[in-house]
Amino acid sequence: MKTALLAATAALSIAIPMTTSAKNIESPRAITADDLVRLERVSDPRVSPDGKYVTYTLRQTDYAQNKGKKQIWLLDLKTKTTRALTSGKSGSSDARWAPDGKSVYFLSDSQVWRQAIGGKAQQVTRLPLDVNTFMLSPDGKRLALSMEVFPDCETLACTKQRLDQLAKQKNSGRLYDKLFARHWDTWKNGTRAQLFTLALDKKPAQPVHVSKGIDGDVPSKPFGDDGEWAFSPNSQLVVFAARIAGQTEAWSTNLDLWTAPSDGSEAPVNLTEENPATDTGPVFSPDGTHVAWRAMERAGFEADRYGIWLRNLETGEAREVAPSWDRSAEGLVFSADGKTLYTHADDVGQHRVFAVSVADGAVTTLTGEGSVSGFGLAGKKGDMVYAMNSLTSTDNLWLRTADGKTTQLTNHNEAALAKIQLGEFEQFSFAGANGDTVYGHVMKPWNYEDGEKYPVAMIIHGGPQGSMGNHWHYRWNPAVFSGMGYAVLFIDFHGSTGYGQAFTDAISGDWGGKPLEDLQKGWAHALKTYDYLDGARAAALGASYGGYMINWIAGNWPDAFKALVNHDGIFDNRSMAYTTEELWFDEWEHDGTQYDNPKSYEKHNPINHVSEWKTPMLVIHSEKDYRVTPEQGIATFTALQRRGIPSQLLVFPDENHWVLKPQNSVQWHSTVEAWLAKWIGD
Repeated sequence: MKTALLAATAALSIAIPMTTSAKNIESPRAITADDLVRLERVSDPRVSPDGKYVTYTLRQTDYAQNKGKKQIWLLDLKTKTTRALTSGKSGSSDARWAPDGKSVYFLSDSQVWRQAIGGKAQQVTRLPLDVNTFMLSPDGKRLALSMEVFPDCETLACTKQRLDQLAKQKNSGRLYDKLFARHWDTWKNGTRAQLFTLALDKKPAQPVHVSKGIDGDVPSKPFGDDGEWAFSPNSQLVVFAARIAGQTEAWSTNLDLWTAPSDGSEAPVNLTEENPATDTGPVFSPDGTHVAWRAMERAGFEADRYGIWLRNLETGEAREVAPSWDRSAEGLVFSADGKTLYTHADDVGQHRVFAVSVADGAVTTLTGEGSVSGFGLAGKKGDMVYAMNSLTSTDNLWLRTADGKTTQLTNHNEAALAKIQLGEFEQFSFAGANGDTVYGHVMKPWNYEDGEKYPVAMIIHGGPQGSMGNHWHYRWNPAVFSGMGYAVLFIDFHGSTGYGQAFTDAISGDWGGKPLEDLQKGWAHALKTYDYLDGARAAALGASYGGYMINWIAGNWPDAFKALVNHDGIFDNRSMAYTTEELWFDEWEHDGTQYDNPKSYEKHNPINHVSEWKTPMLVIHSEKDYRVTPEQGIATFTALQRRGIPSQLLVFPDENHWVLKPQNSVQWHSTVEAWLAKWIGD
């Protein structure tokens, strides 16, 4: 176990200007991939209980080490100044306030640390296993911790000993007897993420196994965090989300909420057994009488609408809070008086914060254009601090007062972006499939001049139940393509989120139908509306489902584009059904298993249209991608090569479904830029 040396950086105190400084006054230039990966990233704002401070995580890039490094920063809401709170070599993240607001707990070197404001960091846990994520109880006397353990081990030491033994073994084979042998980018080793609590007022204290007997991961994998559990206000109960694994884990979305005493004295009890779909994200009302959470209704559908539910813990009565609100809630926070639930959701190309009345379900929109990535309430007045980004701005912190006034609190990346000219953008709409209103965005090239025509990069988002709207992205950022000199077009086709659940549902069973029609009609509308788009010099690019659509376009819209870029795309729906790890996705989207409903898998299968392919294509895939396995990319490249179509294959042996390492990202962008320049550049 490493020992981190963490200290407050008291000398560093930076005043943050409240207005954005003038940009691009002299020598404006385009943004590049190198700029993109080096930008500072703001996340996870946490307001102190007294409303005086905000902690947040700032990620900075160590390009030489090819990784990002995180530290905790502190914002004083009175003086509007910010400074680094931690500075350890190992980095820090996941800051959580003590109840008195005078100190912060955080993760470093996979252990929990504590630091008083103006003090030095002190290590809190010295456990034999890594702490994945944690939460502090409201009374400050107990930590909830998630750690990877072998289910049959009674102690943490048992798990540590077994892991050490496995590391020393000369043979490397692993034997599996059920699915989910691998997930996202990792082969399983038999451990489970489990929930423990640790008393802070007892020394020495041993972790108590709160989720003992639950055959499932707490939090869920691969992206679960402490948002999947909550302490009661009196700190005596813990509610957490878990999916029972068994033999069905690979095709089940049935996360349930479980409650247990925080001291582990009783076995967990299932609160949501009646719902066969996902229940997650619990939060207690301030008086502890109710628990709210987010729930889906349809089992097996990962993109179902998250409704907001409320249960009276005394009577057991449960109800949906805002059943007529046609958005999918993400994350819940109670107001101090318990009368309002705050949440955030995709909304017509934006990602906004909403206030929902607990009594009648009335919904009020609190933020405007842009994408909110995190928020917290500041005191009891209804003020809120949130992180927000847009297509032309990275995340920064903002303050919204109860009367609706907003003030920018931080301006990270101001210097880095001072001389960079970003392309102007606008949102548009058109009549898509079935005559439905479909939205999209267009961004001008960074060096746009009136009267000129520019080649076009049309980006197709993945998911497919997702949205590509007014959002700053670090992998598929339209501003970078604008910086390459292209006009950029992207469309939220049928299946996208933020336009009502019926619109999201419309893609299931129709992958190559309505979405393709939307892209075709959106492309025609854009060419007619924006005279600077050069339709004769255009390329389409996409990842995941977007990569699938690139393959589908190659065989079903082969004359539209001069070049294609396919990242982690599906080539054969049939083989995808047997090689992906989360089977629930394919089985919902194609209305059953491949062996029960083969016609659905063949209906829009790109492999069946390879004979029509003729457009040059760059194929990109990663070897640790277990969602869309590397064979899909290899098969795509094989088809292109055998047909004599100009093509290239870029492979990343150390990346998953995403390209995350800074130098790999730069290589990705330079390869794509060279490909576009060859076929549609000047």
